[in-house]
Amino acid sequence: MRCPILLADMNSFFASVHQAMEPRLQGKPVAVGGDPAKRQGIVLAASYEAKACGVKTGMAVWEARSLCPNGIFLKPRYSYYVAFSARVIRIMKDFTPLVEPFSIDEAFLDLSGCDHFFDSSLTASLELKRRIKEETGLMCSVGVGPNKLLAKMAAGMQKPDGLTVLNFGDVPGKMWPLPIKELFGVGPRLEKRLNDLNIHTIGELAHYPLSVLRKRFGLIGHVLYLSANGIDYSPVDPHSLEKVKSIGHQLTLPRDYRGYRQIEVVLLELCEIVCRRVRLGGFVGRTINLTLKGADFLWVSRSQSVGLPTAFTNDIYRVATALLHRHWPAWKPVRMVGVSLAGLVKMTSEQPDLFGEVEKAHLLHTVCDQIKDRFGEQSISRAVSFTPDGVCRNKNRGDNCG
Repeated sequence: MRCPILLADMNSFFASVHQAMEPRLQGKPVAVGGDPAKRQGIVLAASYEAKACGVKTGMAVWEARSLCPNGIFLKPRYSYYVAFSARVIRIMKDFTPLVEPFSIDEAFLDLSGCDHFFDSSLTASLELKRRIKEETGLMCSVGVGPNKLLAKMAAGMQKPDGLTVLNFGDVPGKMWPLPIKELFGVGPRLEKRLNDLNIHTIGELAHYPLSVLRKRFGLIGHVLYLSANGIDYSPVDPHSLEKVKSIGHQLTLPRDYRGYRQIEVVLLELCEIVCRRVRLGGFVGRTINLTLKGADFLWVSRSQSVGLPTAFTNDIYRVATALLHRHWPAWKPVRMVGVSLAGLVKMTSEQPDLFGEVEKAHLLHTVCDQIKDRFGEQSISRAVSFTPDGVCRNKNRGDNCG
């Protein structure tokens, strides 16, 4: 196959999941976002019907409502999105074992060596789109190319429900005229720095002196030059998620929290979420990071390592609490809290202790994980989550904690 790499991108993923689950929403303008009164006032995803009204991702919910008064605004349900993403990945693995999830709604496929299964990459792409649509109700755009970069660029050229092939010979005509911000890997800050060099299109970057780019940007300058010319040597790596360096979660609070007692409730909930995800990945970690943002929007981030890697909630909570008391005044209100565990390694064995506490903790977490695997993330919770300061069991907030 001349173009064996596919990038499948689910169209308006969050909104499409709701439409797939509730037929009454199909064909309706749907926007997924939060409640501005609880500081969750950003549109995370919009259906194409909502986009036709001017609704955009990242727009304030109040603004989206003004543009689309008949729109249906839903709170995010992350557990649903994860479940649909897993279903899509399982379908992809029927085509090739070389599947690399790129985000919750995108994944690369490498069809090299699968010539005897498919006449061409186009045939495989059409079959992939058909199966995803029939088995999940989601539409996707597929980009086809000789490498991951061109497949990624191709996937964005036709939405929704698109199928685009971008070969090396197509780069001058299809890629070079595009604004530089359309090149994968170029964000607003990098765009501005490139504009300062009078580089405004991908083609101008492709023809810029490599020596100048390397001098100005270092190694990233060389990568940018190669990308603008459609060159990418990175393989499709089905084990990419196993190389994760940290796992974390953060919450914007429904109100300003004051005093250690209130903040510690949210800390415990966050540690429970993070450790659950770490264990699901089969990891343990050594470095706990605590991030706090005040009502003045100033923030601090502090970390501390422990002697032995762990994935137990109480271990992480003790360190996170110590960091809180050490680096945040009790009187200062908190608006956002985040906890992450870094220094992750695969859990291969556990270090036993004299009194069997590690074994007891392991058994407790194993049972809790099994219950959640079977009945859902909200099927078992810490008692503090039912207090007024709890966030993850609050009926208005629960979907932000799973």
